[in-house]
Amino acid sequence: MPNRTSESEPDPRARVLELLRRHGWNATSFQVLEGGFAYWLDAADACVAYVDTGGAWVAAGAPIADAARLGQVAREFVEAAARAGRAACFFATEPRFSDSPGFEHLLIGEQPVWDPHAWEATLRGSSSLREQLRRARAKGVAIERARPADVSLVGSPLRLELERVIATWQGTRAMPPMGFLVHVAPFEFAAERRLFVARSNERVVGLAAVVPVYARGGWFVEDLIRTPEAPNGTTELLVDAAMRDAAGLGSNYLTLGLAPLAGDVPLWLGLARRYAAPLYDFRGLGAFKAKFRPSEWVPIYLSHPSTQSTWAAVYHCLRAFSRRGLLRYGLETLLRGPAVVLRGLGLLLLPWTLLLAWLDGERWFPAPSVKWAWVVFDLALCVALLALGRRFRPWLSRAVVNLVTLDAALTLLQALSFNLPRLASAGDALGIAIAVAAPAVASRILANAHRRAMRVESRPPG
Repeated sequence: MPNRTSESEPDPRARVLELLRRHGWNATSFQVLEGGFAYWLDAADACVAYVDTGGAWVAAGAPIADAARLGQVAREFVEAAARAGRAACFFATEPRFSDSPGFEHLLIGEQPVWDPHAWEATLRGSSSLREQLRRARAKGVAIERARPADVSLVGSPLRLELERVIATWQGTRAMPPMGFLVHVAPFEFAAERRLFVARSNERVVGLAAVVPVYARGGWFVEDLIRTPEAPNGTTELLVDAAMRDAAGLGSNYLTLGLAPLAGDVPLWLGLARRYAAPLYDFRGLGAFKAKFRPSEWVPIYLSHPSTQSTWAAVYHCLRAFSRRGLLRYGLETLLRGPAVVLRGLGLLLLPWTLLLAWLDGERWFPAPSVKWAWVVFDLALCVALLALGRRFRPWLSRAVVNLVTLDAALTLLQALSFNLPRLASAGDALGIAIAVAAPAVASRILANAHRRAMRVESRPPG
């Protein structure tokens, strides 16, 4: 059977949309129309959307194809990837693909599902949900459905407001924005979507972007975003609007999407769920989705050919999400200054301070008193950073940023005026370079952390 990739078409998404309307069964299927995807298309009514990481073709969900052909199309896609010198895997596959021969399936989380027609019964059985809705309405939050024409045009007033909300929300995250299936792009193919906007005092404070799951006659709440100043209950009110809209359209399927690492995942993924919490609150996200009382939780898998390594498949998926490479993404995360990085900086100051105390005061410092002043300063800074890593305090954060910036300036001044004229070896030069660079980098990290935390702190109480 002849196969072809997207390079032979200027924009194959029109054909992909046609295929989605017939075979778009996966919850994530509509997302493949968003930027960043390539398409492997065959002549017999099937498609696989994927990201090329340089080492693998990472597919978004199972193939978009007739259910009877899923395994066959997947195998042909793997063969096409091999001819291109790539491995292949399928991220976020659902149970109907898990019996495909020749593939292994790693549980990576669970996906909550609701029947929107049962939403009223769900609310009657949950006083906490009803209270959140009441509080949001009492604070003046109102939900409206945006017209496609109001957001399709770049630069339109509503679109500019929504872009502000998205940028603000992304700025509060501990990690930089990701790509692949978590890229926020709620304006593409606007006529196919349902976009709900939350306003408080005429200001946009949240949005819910809902995309179709055509083959199920259902809907997926792809993006659920609120600003820090949004009143409590805003996200619940957005979900309520999406549920009622889906019920009004006659749908019996709605999902909030994958809760990553939820459920009975393998031990090593469970450890990742626990120890990566300072960067990404997997448990918190799962608990948030669970409070809406889904009717069921569907297992979600990372599927890959049996001939390929599971570890390699996980690595390729991480590459797909990181967009610009894992190393660069890690550096960008570091520079944002999440709490775990603040604690790390504080702990690193301990051996650094011991080194300062051990150094010859006359050789490395203008006077012994200067050396001990730096030792005391770094010990105090260590305590402050560890305290900030446990709980953010605006006054302490601001003071630490100012002190570390002053540290960077004074260290550079001492290096230029005292240490450089006395350099005796390459090792001396390296030590001075580290001493100058460390507070300069730390100052940038702490300033970013302060700005991000202040955005979160701007959220009103109650």
